Amino acid sequence: MWEDPIPLTGRRERPPFPAHVLPAWLGEFVTAVAEETQTPVDLAGSIALAVLATAAGGRSVVHVRGNWREPTNLYTVVALPPANRKSAVFALLTNPLYEAEKQLKTVMKPVIVEADLTARLAKEAADKAAAKAASADGDKRDEMVATAVGLAQTADTLTVPAEPVLLADDSTPETVTSLMAEQGGRLSVMSAEGCIFDIIASRYSGAPNMEVFLKGHAGGRLRVNRQTRREYIDAPALTIGLAVQPDVLRDIGKVKGFEGRGLLARFLYSLPVSTVGDREIITDPVPEETASAYTARVIDLALSLAEWTDPAVIQLTPEADAALIAYQKRIEPQLKARGGKLGHISNWAGKLAGATARMAALLHLADHGYAHPVTEDTMRAAIELGDYYTAHALAVFDVMGADPVLSRARSVLEALRDNGWEDVSRRDVFSVLSRSEVPTVADLEPALALLEDHGYLRSYQPERTGKRARPPAPRLQAHPSLRHSGR
Repeated sequence: MWEDPIPLTGRRERPPFPAHVLPAWLGEFVTAVAEETQTPVDLAGSIALAVLATAAGGRSVVHVRGNWREPTNLYTVVALPPANRKSAVFALLTNPLYEAEKQLKTVMKPVIVEADLTARLAKEAADKAAAKAASADGDKRDEMVATAVGLAQTADTLTVPAEPVLLADDSTPETVTSLMAEQGGRLSVMSAEGCIFDIIASRYSGAPNMEVFLKGHAGGRLRVNRQTRREYIDAPALTIGLAVQPDVLRDIGKVKGFEGRGLLARFLYSLPVSTVGDREIITDPVPEETASAYTARVIDLALSLAEWTDPAVIQLTPEADAALIAYQKRIEPQLKARGGKLGHISNWAGKLAGATARMAALLHLADHGYAHPVTEDTMRAAIELGDYYTAHALAVFDVMGADPVLSRARSVLEALRDNGWEDVSRRDVFSVLSRSEVPTVADLEPALALLEDHGYLRSYQPERTGKRARPPAPRLQAHPSLRHSGR
């Protein structure tokens, strides 16, 4: 008799976004937006973190300990099916950033006009001096050449500041690089569509172009040589805040190069449960006082750090550092390739402590500014966010098929169903599987063991056919439900 098999993966526990750990003014707005739009609080919560990172990224870093510093930019992505009002939530959360950008442009406009005029006048003066030097004779020529060279050098040192830009939509890697170079290394890409994954993957033009997105997260020096110009960014700080459909996550998990080069490991993932079908029709709007406080605080944070050239350095109190150390000690054993809860997503989980430090700095900046160190309470709030994103990352990477043993086990189940096998050898199962997924019979064994543990298979030793015959290879019996669903 066979008992019902245990599903290979039950639904991962995906806790709701812990809005209570956010600063009061931010948590109240996030909760109110979720109520008015009847959307999961996870959507507004993850976008809110990206908003903070847009305001502070590139203008602040958190000093963890020793030589370990983390920039305060983040990559966040929320996955929800259509009709979940992602665009409406995005607009409510990002509007203050556009207002801050507008104010920065107003302040910079006269500066840009003056710098542009000064640069053009200097160029004209240098050109006139060069023309006079070219036609000069005798002793005056050397003197006029020296004057022309000096004026040309002066003109060359004059630069016109770019118009301030905080936000970009789904942009090409080349556009993102150029904008970051113009903006002193900082930029944010915020989108409710998520087309940027297609753009990064160069789905329509060839191999993935990920350099700016890899270094833009880590802050590594970026050098780009183009035919027309060279662009140098010493400390790039790119923030990405996206809302996508779940199918997008499934698709990007298959893009060659995304995981291998570590792009997928840089995102904080949220996979909330859709509220569609359970939404209230008449809802309370966001209170005006709550919305005004949110707008004022985001604009103030963005403007207060906008002019910083050397980033503000956020320190940790000893108690906050001790809490982070304890968190790292809790995570580390889970990264083991064998038996570790996070072993199959160790590329992602290996960056979790750094992401937590970044979130702690952002929560601190949003609540206290940069003058004081991060407290233990703020670090514990960030750790709670880290636990939230870990639970959701496990669910997302399941969708992406990141666990090879689980993925192979599912392929074996498909083969058993397709062939309707009742009793089969390992060699026969191996023969119908893709060599790219299961290169050797040895690679098949962990998947078979997993299926046996879950009650889909039973392994048995056939009897010898003769006294001197070698023992036959173990065989597999398939659960009757697999045969009944076969051909």
